[in-house]
Amino acid sequence: MSDAGEAVVAAVRAVAERLERERRHLTDLDSAIGDADHGGNMARGWAAAAEAVADVDDPDPATVVETTGKTLLSEVGGASGPLYGGSLVFASPELEDGITAETAVAFAETYLEKVQDRGDARVGDKTMVDALVPAVHTFKKSVEVDDMEPVAALAKAVAATQRGVEFTVPIRASKGRASYLGWRSVGHQDPGATSTLFIMEELLDVATEHAEASGDLPDHAESPTIPDGEVTED
Repeated sequence: MSDAGEAVVAAVRAVAERLERERRHLTDLDSAIGDADHGGNMARGWAAAAEAVADVDDPDPATVVETTGKTLLSEVGGASGPLYGGSLVFASPELEDGITAETAVAFAETYLEKVQDRGDARVGDKTMVDALVPAVHTFKKSVEVDDMEPVAALAKAVAATQRGVEFTVPIRASKGRASYLGWRSVGHQDPGATSTLFIMEELLDVATEHAEASGDLPDHAESPTIPDGEVTED
């Protein structure tokens, strides 16, 4: 198994463990404005994905991501399967040459594009897109404009994701079952945006551990943390 492939397998396992721990929390969020199934669906789907990628012989990053996506498609019910799983499958070819700053940005942009296409959602609709758009834009700018190391850029993206989750609380839902509630959806945090944050946080943790182990972090930053201060999202 390549180092990058091992890291992606570890990331899938970490996400599965996190979503199992957060199952009840996600269910509670979804009970307020949805079908109360997001926590169970995500925990079940990612647990199956962790098992599937563990069985892949000598995996590369693209294969691990594709396997994860296909498993989520088959195991996660409702709209989440196509949104999370189908978008991973679609974006996985961007990692065929391995994981670099450039391929990571391309993967993130392609994933976001497919999520938006599949869900027909934009920022302000109170969906996972409200967390994904600032995450991807921040990651891209941090890498391509600010010339940041990928792990540090990912830390900034996680901070942007958190702000996107918070943004969903005071707005009215325009997509999905939550939109049926009209103004009653105001004041509730979107479960899809929240699970996106949990996934991003686990990706950052695994990426940091992998970079530390391989010596890829700058000498002055042994462990990147989510930065304080403003995060530019455009």
